Amino acid sequence: MWRRLRSALRSLRGSSAAPQPGGGGRPPAAAAAMERAVVRCVPSEPKLSLRFVLPDGSARHMQRDQPEPLGRALARIASPTNAAKGHGKAGKKSKKARAEGGAEAEGEAALPAVRLFSRDGAAVAEEVPNAAAWQDGAVLHIGDARYRVERNPPALTELRLPRSLLAGFPVCPKVSAEFAAPQHCLFRWFREQRPAGGGDAAGEAWVETAAAERVFTPSNALVGLRLKLRCTPGDGERRYGPAREVESSGPVEAGPGACTFDARHLYTRKVCGHGSVRAVSYNILADTYAQTEFSRTVLYPYCAPYALEIDYRQNLLKKELAGYSADLICLQEVDKSVFVDSLAPALDAFGLEGLFRIKEKQHEGLATFYRRDKFSLLSQHDIAFSEALLSEPLHKELCDQLAKYPLVQEKVLQRSSVLQVSVLQSTTDPSRKLCVANTHLYWHPKGGNIRLIQIAVAMAHIKHIACDLYPSIPVIFCGDFNSTPSSGTYSFISSGAIAEDHEDWVSNGEEERCSMSLSHPFKLLSACGEPAYTNYVGGFHGCLDYIFIDKNALVVEQVIPLPSHEEITTHQALPSVSHPSDHIALICDLKWK
Repeated sequence: MWRRLRSALRSLRGSSAAPQPGGGGRPPAAAAAMERAVVRCVPSEPKLSLRFVLPDGSARHMQRDQPEPLGRALARIASPTNAAKGHGKAGKKSKKARAEGGAEAEGEAALPAVRLFSRDGAAVAEEVPNAAAWQDGAVLHIGDARYRVERNPPALTELRLPRSLLAGFPVCPKVSAEFAAPQHCLFRWFREQRPAGGGDAAGEAWVETAAAERVFTPSNALVGLRLKLRCTPGDGERRYGPAREVESSGPVEAGPGACTFDARHLYTRKVCGHGSVRAVSYNILADTYAQTEFSRTVLYPYCAPYALEIDYRQNLLKKELAGYSADLICLQEVDKSVFVDSLAPALDAFGLEGLFRIKEKQHEGLATFYRRDKFSLLSQHDIAFSEALLSEPLHKELCDQLAKYPLVQEKVLQRSSVLQVSVLQSTTDPSRKLCVANTHLYWHPKGGNIRLIQIAVAMAHIKHIACDLYPSIPVIFCGDFNSTPSSGTYSFISSGAIAEDHEDWVSNGEEERCSMSLSHPFKLLSACGEPAYTNYVGGFHGCLDYIFIDKNALVVEQVIPLPSHEEITTHQALPSVSHPSDHIALICDLKWK
């Protein structure tokens, strides 16, 4: 069998003598076109894998221990390539029989020469461990066949397009790769060939577009046509792996026309300079809440059902967020799947790194994104309020006070709210650091007392980070605080103290009174002021969202105007076909003092 394969290989590629066993030295000139032997070797894993295709087209996939001597792996490669039956019979012959059988018997039993040569042509010793032997650029010889070793070549593990495509809205593929990075991959976009005469196309035909970027925005001319993406993984060192293609599941559809954020983008076309920081805070409305029967029939009955679908809303969200050219984005009500499959890949394409913290026992949570070329992440200090209150010594005094009010304590401990805290460092000036906090407080209109406890935990935790761990670093605290400017929570954050007789301590009646005085050391200012509303639904509108900044260290350069009341109410309320959430993003440009 092997001799037949070798003969066929010679006729296809021309003969090339294999190095003789024991001959050592360098390999002869390799054939003009070598096959690939792909090696995957990761230090944290016990085995390496080796894949190659024999001349007869059969694939070989082997798993070998990394410390194993190379010789054993080469012997294993040789054994299955023999004519199994002939080799088996030959193996049973005695030495005498083999000697008497002469050259013919020896030929039938001979194994193909399997050797490995380094990039510079030297034979790799058989006692070298596999992990060290199989280097990129080495050449594997199996008889006359030659295979160039590709160690850990760039490879795509996932390539996916969004389910919904809208004209005028960016299409951001999800690209997952091993030994590669999306920013180093090559992208080619294709559109369906529109059939001549308007009839059905006789088979698929694709036309390449002029776009060669990771993000593609289809024009109105592509409405009704599907898209295809061809991606070639790269590692930034001029190595590329095999390309993969993916086609959209449906055609490009017409967009909604003007959106509430279009005018805002006029202020944010460019990224701020290195001395400034553009911050965004936005509750994006979790799909887990938008898709309930209560939401469709009671909360948002005015919103077209398709505009509540997450696939549709993600188109708007990605265009809106990308257009703000932000350095920091703090999001609330982020579904885990939306973060992983949509927002993180999309914003990564626009230069933003994402961090996610899920709520306890929930499918949604908080996300913080920061611009990679402006900031690096020093540390993360996320907490769940209820867990931190019980377990961290820093909150013991508050915990002891709360224990005097068991009804309130029980409610506080039942809440799943979390606080996301990230410490960032400027990439251009390492002395400049930021403590970026992000939260979403308890929602109930009568839960003012619960929110006060939550914000007390938050401020104590932030104090520990910004005063103890990283002394005197500025704080930016974003979130949906579910608190209007007249609330105790807002007053506590902005003034630094709350009295024990504040009305919010009895927000749910005397039975749940919880009176205590609280304080924190920060001088915080609402950077965007107190807008008339940041949440606008059919039954309520009010200001619930804020970007609080350390006014001793930061100053507001500009606040991006909110959409006009006319824009917000064009479709009665939010969300709508032109706005993806029931909240409005807050955006401001900040500068170090």
